[in-house]
Amino acid sequence: MAKASTVPPTASLRILIVDDHAILREGLKQILSAEFPSAVFGEAGTASEAIELLHGNPWNLLVLDITMPGRSGLDVIADARRDQPALPVLVLSAHAEEDYAVRALKTGAAGYMTKNYPPEELLGAVQRLLAGKKYVTPSVGEALAARLEGPDAALPHEALSNRELQLLKLIAGGRTLKEVAQELSLSESTVGTYHARLLSKMGLRSDVELTRYALREGLVE
Repeated sequence: MAKASTVPPTASLRILIVDDHAILREGLKQILSAEFPSAVFGEAGTASEAIELLHGNPWNLLVLDITMPGRSGLDVIADARRDQPALPVLVLSAHAEEDYAVRALKTGAAGYMTKNYPPEELLGAVQRLLAGKKYVTPSVGEALAARLEGPDAALPHEALSNRELQLLKLIAGGRTLKEVAQELSLSESTVGTYHARLLSKMGLRSDVELTRYALREGLVE
């Protein structure tokens, strides 16, 4: 006798796709529609749009990018956890797993995968999340296990807040504080406060040292 599926019927399946690239959102809809032909999709290109759609609208799955204009996908995960605690979140990111996977899972995501995986892997991850399971690759599983070794094993950047880590990567990538403020839709004074806190937490004295650290740890190319 076949085991009953725990995946919601496709007629009632509601999937919210959040990514700042319209072409990628359309591609995801096509891939997911082939597996779930009756699913209903919602779309958002920014974290603010996503949070607005999350409030008062029930969803069965959230597929989410990390880096978007303004607030990051990590902010969306935190908000989704408050608004719909049972909502499974699959992060689909261009960032390597070692950059954000553990952080995203600790924030409340149920799965993390990079955009270079084939559609079959994406569908497998979605099926697992809809069945109430989690999706992690072997490398992410190893990183999670390493976290159990205790705080002494953690790297300095792992203690940063989500916004501070975002700032670190942007500065190390060559952005000025003014450019960071424009990209994140923040005031220059707010970015300056984050910047000072970032250097203090990292025990670094300048952006040159910050960039060297980011390159050494593979946080930027």
